[in-house]
Amino acid sequence: MMRPPDNHVHSRWSWDTAGSATMVRACERALAQGLPAIAFTEHLDFTVWAPEDRATTDGLVDRHASRHEPIDVEGYFAELAECRERFPELRIWSGVETGEPHLFAASVAAHLRDAPVDRVLGSLHSLSLDGRLYGVGQLLYRDADATMRRYLGELVDMVESSAVFQVLAHVDFPRRYWPGGRQKYAEKDYEEEYRAVFRALAGTGRALEVNTTSPLASVDQVRWFFEEGGEVVSFGSDAHGPDAVGQHFDLAVDVVEAAGFRPGRDRFDFWRR
Repeated sequence: MMRPPDNHVHSRWSWDTAGSATMVRACERALAQGLPAIAFTEHLDFTVWAPEDRATTDGLVDRHASRHEPIDVEGYFAELAECRERFPELRIWSGVETGEPHLFAASVAAHLRDAPVDRVLGSLHSLSLDGRLYGVGQLLYRDADATMRRYLGELVDMVESSAVFQVLAHVDFPRRYWPGGRQKYAEKDYEEEYRAVFRALAGTGRALEVNTTSPLASVDQVRWFFEEGGEVVSFGSDAHGPDAVGQHFDLAVDVVEAAGFRPGRDRFDFWRR
Protein backbone atom coordinates (compact mmCIF):
# COMPACT_ATOMS: atom_id res chain seq x y z
CA MET A 1 0.00 0.00 0.00
CA MET A 2 1.25 3.48 -0.87
CA ARG A 3 1.31 5.42 2.38
CA PRO A 4 0.51 9.13 2.09
CA PRO A 5 2.39 11.95 3.80
CA ASP A 6 1.33 12.95 7.29
CA ASN A 7 0.35 16.58 6.78
CA HIS A 8 -0.67 17.35 10.37
CA VAL A 9 1.85 16.73 13.15
CA HIS A 10 2.59 18.69 16.32
CA SER A 11 5.87 18.79 18.19
CA ARG A 12 7.04 20.43 21.40
CA TRP A 13 6.74 23.81 19.67
CA SER A 14 2.92 23.64 19.97
CA TRP A 15 1.53 25.05 23.22
CA ASP A 16 -0.49 21.90 24.01
CA THR A 17 2.28 19.36 23.31
CA ALA A 18 4.79 17.87 25.76
CA GLY A 19 8.44 18.83 25.69
CA SER A 20 9.34 15.19 25.03
CA ALA A 21 7.55 15.34 21.65
CA THR A 22 10.61 16.25 19.63
CA MET A 23 10.75 16.53 15.86
CA VAL A 24 13.54 13.96 15.80
CA ARG A 25 11.37 11.31 17.45
CA ALA A 26 8.46 12.14 15.13
CA CYS A 27 10.70 11.77 12.07
CA GLU A 28 11.98 8.42 13.32
CA ARG A 29 8.39 7.27 13.69
CA ALA A 30 7.46 8.51 10.21
CA LEU A 31 10.29 6.49 8.69
CA ALA A 32 9.32 3.41 10.69
CA GLN A 33 5.75 3.82 9.35
CA GLY A 34 7.00 4.06 5.76
CA LEU A 35 5.76 7.60 5.25
CA PRO A 36 7.35 9.66 2.47
CA ALA A 37 6.92 13.02 4.19
CA ILE A 38 5.86 14.77 7.38
CA ALA A 39 4.63 18.31 8.07
CA PHE A 40 5.15 19.96 11.45
CA THR A 41 2.05 22.14 11.70
CA GLU A 42 2.30 23.91 15.04
CA HIS A 43 -0.65 25.70 16.60
CA LEU A 44 -0.96 29.32 15.53
CA ASP A 45 -3.55 30.76 17.93
CA PHE A 46 -3.99 34.27 19.20
CA THR A 47 -4.87 35.60 22.64
CA VAL A 48 -4.17 39.20 21.59
CA TRP A 49 -5.33 40.35 18.18
CA ALA A 50 -4.74 43.24 15.85
CA PRO A 51 -7.20 46.10 15.38
CA GLU A 52 -7.52 44.97 11.74
CA ASP A 53 -8.64 41.46 12.70
CA ARG A 54 -12.28 40.55 12.36
CA ALA A 55 -12.17 39.38 15.98
CA THR A 56 -11.78 43.03 16.94
CA THR A 57 -14.59 44.15 14.66
CA ASP A 58 -16.83 41.41 16.09
CA GLY A 59 -16.14 42.70 19.60
CA LEU A 60 -14.26 39.67 20.89
CA VAL A 61 -12.21 40.53 23.95
CA ASP A 62 -10.46 37.29 24.95
CA ARG A 63 -10.31 33.50 24.97
CA HIS A 64 -11.92 31.78 27.90
CA ALA A 65 -9.45 29.98 30.18
CA SER A 66 -6.72 30.29 27.58
CA ARG A 67 -3.44 28.38 27.80
CA HIS A 68 -2.40 29.33 24.29
CA GLU A 69 1.19 30.39 23.70
CA PRO A 70 2.90 31.78 20.58
CA ILE A 71 5.28 29.64 18.54
CA ASP A 72 8.98 29.98 19.31
CA VAL A 73 9.81 30.55 15.67
CA GLU A 74 13.59 30.54 16.13
CA GLY A 75 13.59 27.27 18.07
CA TYR A 76 11.10 25.67 15.69
CA PHE A 77 13.09 26.38 12.53
CA ALA A 78 16.39 25.41 14.17
CA GLU A 79 15.06 21.94 15.03
CA LEU A 80 13.44 21.62 11.60
CA ALA A 81 16.79 22.32 9.92
CA GLU A 82 18.46 19.75 12.16
CA CYS A 83 15.92 17.10 11.13
CA ARG A 84 16.23 17.89 7.43
CA GLU A 85 19.97 17.32 7.69
CA ARG A 86 19.62 14.20 9.82
CA PHE A 87 16.85 12.51 7.77
CA PRO A 88 17.55 13.24 4.08
CA GLU A 89 15.39 10.28 3.01
CA LEU A 90 12.30 11.93 4.54
CA ARG A 91 10.70 15.06 3.10
CA ILE A 92 10.08 17.41 6.03
CA TRP A 93 7.72 20.35 5.61
CA SER A 94 7.26 23.39 7.82
CA GLY A 95 3.74 24.39 8.70
CA VAL A 96 1.17 25.96 10.99
CA GLU A 97 -2.33 25.05 12.07
CA THR A 98 -4.19 28.35 12.11
CA GLY A 99 -7.00 28.50 14.63
CA GLU A 100 -10.02 30.47 13.41
CA PRO A 101 -8.07 32.10 10.55
CA HIS A 102 -11.11 34.04 9.35
CA LEU A 103 -11.14 35.93 12.66
CA PHE A 104 -7.40 36.71 12.66
CA ALA A 105 -6.49 37.42 9.05
CA ALA A 106 -4.16 40.32 9.81
CA SER A 107 -2.41 38.49 12.64
CA VAL A 108 -1.97 35.32 10.58
CA ALA A 109 -0.63 37.33 7.64
CA ALA A 110 1.90 39.10 9.86
CA HIS A 111 3.16 35.80 11.26
CA LEU A 112 3.49 34.19 7.84
CA ARG A 113 5.17 37.25 6.41
CA ASP A 114 7.93 36.91 9.00
CA ALA A 115 7.98 33.09 9.10
CA PRO A 116 6.67 31.58 5.83
CA VAL A 117 5.91 27.85 5.83
CA ASP A 118 5.13 25.03 3.40
CA ARG A 119 1.80 23.86 4.84
CA VAL A 120 -1.03 25.95 6.28
CA LEU A 121 -3.99 24.20 7.87
CA GLY A 122 -7.24 25.94 8.75
CA SER A 123 -9.00 24.81 11.93
CA LEU A 124 -12.01 25.79 13.96
CA HIS A 125 -11.53 24.96 17.63
CA SER A 126 -13.60 27.72 19.23
CA LEU A 127 -16.84 29.64 18.84
CA SER A 128 -17.79 33.06 20.18
CA LEU A 129 -20.23 33.66 23.01
CA ASP A 130 -20.88 36.99 24.72
CA GLY A 131 -17.67 38.55 23.47
CA ARG A 132 -15.36 35.64 24.28
CA LEU A 133 -14.03 32.64 22.39
CA TYR A 134 -14.86 29.30 23.99
CA GLY A 135 -13.52 25.88 23.10
CA VAL A 136 -16.27 24.03 21.28
CA GLY A 137 -16.14 21.20 23.80
CA GLN A 138 -17.41 23.55 26.51
CA LEU A 139 -20.33 24.71 24.38
CA LEU A 140 -21.47 21.19 23.47
CA TYR A 141 -22.63 20.61 27.03
CA ARG A 142 -24.99 23.59 26.77
CA ASP A 143 -26.71 22.29 23.62
CA ALA A 144 -24.87 19.70 21.55
CA ASP A 145 -27.16 19.74 18.51
CA ALA A 146 -27.30 23.52 18.20
CA THR A 147 -23.54 23.82 18.78
CA MET A 148 -22.76 21.25 16.09
CA ARG A 149 -24.98 22.99 13.55
CA ARG A 150 -23.46 26.34 14.46
CA TYR A 151 -19.97 24.85 14.20
CA LEU A 152 -20.56 23.55 10.66
CA GLY A 153 -22.11 26.87 9.64
CA GLU A 154 -19.06 28.69 11.00
CA LEU A 155 -16.85 26.39 8.93
CA VAL A 156 -18.65 27.56 5.79
CA ASP A 157 -17.96 31.15 6.82
CA MET A 158 -14.31 30.30 7.51
CA VAL A 159 -13.83 28.66 4.12
CA GLU A 160 -15.56 31.49 2.26
CA SER A 161 -13.81 34.33 4.06
CA SER A 162 -10.25 33.03 4.51
CA ALA A 163 -7.98 32.00 1.67
CA VAL A 164 -4.84 31.61 3.77
CA PHE A 165 -5.08 27.87 4.42
CA GLN A 166 -4.49 24.99 1.99
CA VAL A 167 -6.19 22.23 4.00
CA LEU A 168 -9.38 22.25 6.07
CA ALA A 169 -8.51 20.26 9.18
CA HIS A 170 -10.69 17.93 11.30
CA VAL A 171 -14.15 18.91 10.13
CA ASP A 172 -15.36 16.49 12.85
CA PHE A 173 -13.53 18.20 15.71
CA PRO A 174 -16.57 18.46 18.05
CA ARG A 175 -17.08 14.69 17.93
CA ARG A 176 -14.05 14.31 20.19
CA TYR A 177 -16.02 15.93 23.02
CA TRP A 178 -19.54 14.70 22.28
CA PRO A 179 -21.64 14.43 25.46
CA GLY A 180 -22.04 10.82 26.50
CA GLY A 181 -19.25 9.64 24.21
CA ARG A 182 -18.34 9.67 20.54
CA GLN A 183 -20.52 6.64 19.85
CA LYS A 184 -23.62 8.75 20.50
CA TYR A 185 -22.81 11.12 17.66
CA ALA A 186 -25.16 10.68 14.67
CA GLU A 187 -23.26 11.92 11.61
CA LYS A 188 -26.26 11.49 9.29
CA ASP A 189 -28.23 14.09 11.27
CA TYR A 190 -25.86 16.76 9.93
CA GLU A 191 -25.51 15.64 6.32
CA GLU A 192 -26.88 18.85 4.83
CA GLU A 193 -24.60 20.99 6.99
CA TYR A 194 -21.60 18.84 6.06
CA ARG A 195 -22.49 19.12 2.38
CA ALA A 196 -22.63 22.91 2.66
CA VAL A 197 -19.09 22.91 4.07
CA PHE A 198 -17.91 20.56 1.36
CA ARG A 199 -19.51 22.60 -1.44
CA ALA A 200 -17.78 25.71 -0.17
CA LEU A 201 -14.43 23.92 0.13
CA ALA A 202 -14.75 22.23 -3.26
CA GLY A 203 -15.42 25.61 -4.84
CA THR A 204 -12.00 26.79 -3.70
CA GLY A 205 -10.13 23.68 -4.90
CA ARG A 206 -8.62 23.16 -1.46
CA ALA A 207 -8.08 19.90 0.40
CA LEU A 208 -10.24 18.18 2.98
CA GLU A 209 -8.27 16.54 5.76
CA VAL A 210 -9.03 13.02 6.90
CA ASN A 211 -7.91 13.32 10.50
CA THR A 212 -6.97 10.09 12.23
CA THR A 213 -7.02 11.42 15.79
CA SER A 214 -10.60 12.56 15.47
CA PRO A 215 -13.01 9.66 15.21
CA LEU A 216 -12.16 8.49 11.71
CA ALA A 217 -14.34 10.02 8.98
CA SER A 218 -16.79 7.58 7.45
CA VAL A 219 -16.82 6.61 3.80
CA ASP A 220 -20.19 8.38 3.59
CA GLN A 221 -18.72 11.65 4.81
CA VAL A 222 -15.75 11.60 2.44
CA ARG A 223 -18.10 10.60 -0.38
CA TRP A 224 -20.27 13.63 0.40
CA PHE A 225 -17.19 15.74 -0.25
CA PHE A 226 -16.60 13.84 -3.51
CA GLU A 227 -20.23 14.28 -4.58
CA GLU A 228 -20.11 18.01 -3.84
CA GLY A 229 -17.18 18.39 -6.24
CA GLY A 230 -14.27 17.93 -3.85
CA GLU A 231 -11.04 17.13 -5.66
CA VAL A 232 -8.29 16.91 -3.03
CA VAL A 233 -7.83 14.95 0.20
CA SER A 234 -5.06 15.26 2.78
CA PHE A 235 -4.16 12.78 5.51
CA GLY A 236 -3.27 14.05 8.97
CA SER A 237 -2.62 12.17 12.19
CA ASP A 238 -2.91 15.33 14.31
CA ALA A 239 -0.22 13.67 16.40
CA HIS A 240 0.69 15.38 19.66
CA GLY A 241 3.25 12.70 20.43
CA PRO A 242 5.69 10.78 18.22
CA ASP A 243 3.90 7.44 18.62
CA ALA A 244 0.78 8.85 16.95
CA VAL A 245 2.50 9.89 13.69
CA GLY A 246 0.83 8.06 10.82
CA GLN A 247 -1.66 6.34 13.12
CA HIS A 248 -4.57 4.51 11.47
CA PHE A 249 -3.41 5.53 7.99
CA ASP A 250 -4.20 2.05 6.65
CA LEU A 251 -7.85 2.50 7.62
CA ALA A 252 -7.90 6.09 6.40
CA VAL A 253 -6.59 5.03 2.99
CA ASP A 254 -9.39 2.45 2.74
CA VAL A 255 -11.98 5.14 3.57
CA VAL A 256 -10.59 7.61 1.04
CA GLU A 257 -10.30 5.04 -1.74
CA ALA A 258 -13.84 3.77 -1.11
CA ALA A 259 -15.09 7.34 -1.51
CA GLY A 260 -13.43 7.67 -4.93
CA PHE A 261 -10.03 9.30 -4.33
CA ARG A 262 -6.66 7.95 -5.47
CA PRO A 263 -2.95 8.75 -4.96
CA GLY A 264 -1.82 12.00 -6.54
CA ARG A 265 0.90 12.79 -9.04
CA ASP A 266 3.67 11.42 -6.86
CA ARG A 267 4.09 9.98 -3.37
CA PHE A 268 4.39 13.45 -1.82
CA ASP A 269 1.16 14.80 -3.33
CA PHE A 270 -2.32 15.06 -1.86
CA TRP A 271 -4.76 12.35 -3.00
CA ARG A 272 -7.13 13.33 -5.80
CA ARG A 273 -10.34 12.25 -7.52
